[in-house]
Amino acid sequence: MKKLYLLLCISIFFISTGAWAQFPKGRIVDLTYSFDQQTIYWPTESGFVLEKETEGMTEKGYFYAANFFKAPEHGGTHIDAPHHFAKNGRTVDEIPLEQLMAEGIVVDVSNKALQDRDYQVTVDDFLDWEKKNGKIPEGTIVFLRTGFGKYWPDRLSYMGTDERGKDAVGELHFPGLHPQAAIWLVDSRKIKAVGLDTPSIDYGQSTHFGSHVNLFSRNVPALENLANLGELPEKGFSVIALPMKIKGGSGGPTRVVAVIDRSLQDLTK
Repeated sequence: MKKLYLLLCISIFFISTGAWAQFPKGRIVDLTYSFDQQTIYWPTESGFVLEKETEGMTEKGYFYAANFFKAPEHGGTHIDAPHHFAKNGRTVDEIPLEQLMAEGIVVDVSNKALQDRDYQVTVDDFLDWEKKNGKIPEGTIVFLRTGFGKYWPDRLSYMGTDERGKDAVGELHFPGLHPQAAIWLVDSRKIKAVGLDTPSIDYGQSTHFGSHVNLFSRNVPALENLANLGELPEKGFSVIALPMKIKGGSGGPTRVVAVIDRSLQDLTK
């Protein structure tokens, strides 16, 4: 009876406040890769491990399964919290949820990036997007589509090398965001977050990780290794990105989804 009363109160709240109408409605696109043995991590990391603790029928007649997993913070579809490259930046548990839920846009640079593995997205790429779609609204989550998502989970094609260890880092070749463009996005367009379909917001050959530093020193997080960006329109969708809430963490696995406005669904099928 108490549960029924609670559900009734919740329903009345949503109806009276119009909250149902405010929640985005439309086709949901999962922008997250599953975590398994194929999940791509930085060459210096060991990767994702899932160990079965128990699975099967119990002596009391019911089925029971439980597993153990371990993984680095940064790998697969994940968030880089500002603290990753900024001493006083927010840790993953400190990022406001409002910063991880917003209207999204896709800036498609795949024609350039697939021809140049070391391509860095520039301010001009964003200005070209704005010529067609209008100014990037304040508070937007910006996705960069390089086209490299089509290579997942082939490490050699996706990262430029399938070698492991410190020496392999120098062999990385994949696109990223130019450090000056990172500053422009935050200072001129005041975005909430940025994400892309490569292993890092900086391009593979970066040694100073300028885009990480420029974003994170301004408390703007990054989402990396995003899936299915090709299923999204250039605009007209909402983003929800919910990372594992690791206290003090510099990042963590993140479930990222987009909800495409119903009026645009036919254009993206």
